[in-house]
Parts: sequence; C-alpha cells; structure tokens
Amino acid sequence: MTVKEIKAPIEKEMAEFELKFKASMKSSIPLLDKITHYIVKRKGKQLRPMFVFLSAKLVGEMNESTYRAASLIELLHTATLVHDDVVDDSNERRGFFSVNALWKNKIAVLVGDFLLSRGLLLSVDNKDYHLLGLVSNAVREMSEGELLQIEKARKLDIDEAVYFDIIRKKTASLIASCCACGAASVTKDEKIIDQLSAFGEAVGIAFQIKDDLFDYGDGSHIGKPTGIDIKEKKMTLPLIYALNSASYFEKRRIINIVKNNNNNPKKVAEVIDFVIKSGGIQYAEEKMNAYKNVALGLLSQFSDNPSKTSLEALVKYTTERNN
Repeated sequence: MTVKEIKAPIEKEMAEFELKFKASMKSSIPLLDKITHYIVKRKGKQLRPMFVFLSAKLVGEMNESTYRAASLIELLHTATLVHDDVVDDSNERRGFFSVNALWKNKIAVLVGDFLLSRGLLLSVDNKDYHLLGLVSNAVREMSEGELLQIEKARKLDIDEAVYFDIIRKKTASLIASCCACGAASVTKDEKIIDQLSAFGEAVGIAFQIKDDLFDYGDGSHIGKPTGIDIKEKKMTLPLIYALNSASYFEKRRIINIVKNNNNNPKKVAEVIDFVIKSGGIQYAEEKMNAYKNVALGLLSQFSDNPSKTSLEALVKYTTERNN
C-alpha cells in the first residue's frame, strides 16, 4: 500500500486539516507569517496527523477536537524541529534550507517559541486539557531522550536497555501521543486510549530502528548518506549489538574510531563493515520486526474497518520504507 492509498479513509479530513493547521499558525507579524508559510509549504509525509485521524476513526467519529489534536501535535513537533536545527547547527531540513539557515538562530528560536505557544493556546482556549496533557508529556520525554543521547555520546557507554530508553522517549513518545490523542478526542475509555498509546509506542520504536538501519544501507536511494550516525557519535542498535559481540581489543578499536576518527570516511567505512560482518544489521531487523508484530497484535484486537486496514498498512510502511 502506498501512502496515498493509506490516506484514502481520511483523505477529506487531511485536506480539511491543511486549512486548519495553516490557520492555527496565523500571526499579525509579517515576518512571522512569511516564515510559517515557508514551513507549511515544506511539510513532510504528514504521518503524525495520519496516526491521529486513523486512530480516531478506528474507535469513533471524528470531530473538531480531533483536528485540534492533530494541529497541536504538528505545532509542537514543528517547534521542536525548528529548535533542533539550531541545536544541531543544521542548514537543511527535508532537502530545503532550515529556518535558522535563512533567518539565523535568534529568529529560529523565537519562531519555535511562537509555534509552541500557539499549540498551548489552541488547547487551552478550547479546554482540551486532556489532549494537552498527553502531548506535553511527549514533548518532555523527547527533550529527556535527546539530552540522554547527548550525555551518552560523550562516553559512548550505551547498552541496549539505555538505547531503547532513548528511542522510546525521543521518537516513540510522539507517535504514541498521536494515537492516544486521536482516541482521546472521540472516547473517554482509558483502556482504549492506553492500548492505542502502546500501539503508537511500538510503531515508533520500530520506526526508529528502521532509521538506524539506513545508516548502514545504500545511501543512493534512501535520501540519507551512510555513516551519518557514526559521524555524530550516535550509538545505534546495529553498532551496540556488534560491540557486545566483539573481543575487548576490537571493541576498543571501534569505539576509538567513533570517538576520534568519525570524520574520516575510510575509518567510518571500517565501522560499517565491522557492524555488517558482526550480524548487527540482522539483529536490528529482528528487533524491528518484533516491535512491528507487537503493534499489529495490539491493532488486531479492534474491529475491522477501513481505518484499521490503513493503520496496519502504515505499520508495515514504517518498517519497509526506503526513506
């Protein structure tokens, strides 16, 4: 199933969402309007609103609160991306110039703050406190995950348990909140909301492991050059597994390359080769598929409808995608 086919049950709602999301960003300050217009025009695949809408339609009838949930998540997520580009000193986002590259760091930070406040006000003005609670918790976890990863990158002392803690916070918490918010906008049944939150978390973990695997694949068709995570001293699952299987001296040699020679393409290629030969790729794929199966298992407990079919396809898409 393509993304277009997955979107089919919510096509009308996605088109409506575009208008509502643009409206939620409106400002009387011309510079701010210009920048938010630039951000909206360069949107990605919009997987997050898809998770919100499909989760809502899985268990109930969509309403205005569902649209606000999707807008809230996109506003807060976009704010974190704008701030991330400043933190990472990144000049590109999805193949286009980042906000900080075009308007400098000071403006980018303020724009991120503005988007954050718009999301908060959208919820407070409409008394969507339950949705605000779910999303605020995800943003807190994302910040904690990023900081934990930065802390561990200094020492490179990440074991598998810490790795899963990082990606659960950094990536999975947001997808979990998408599914939980979608459900919470149409039902008060805590069991259903928790089940969809757990579903989103499992999908998010599988999604991040797939992202890690791209670092060791053929960079020509995935839109991300190989070895980027190694250059950034990120300890991903394939590398963690390979190091755990290595001898003491081999482990020290590889860690030394990641720490001190991570900008040397020849040395980075050595690390990639080491991971592939150690079975790190195969191990990470097995873990990714295990989380994919957890997600599909949770979904199987719901009644069949077009949204369930699309969510199943979305789970498979996140683990089989090429970018």
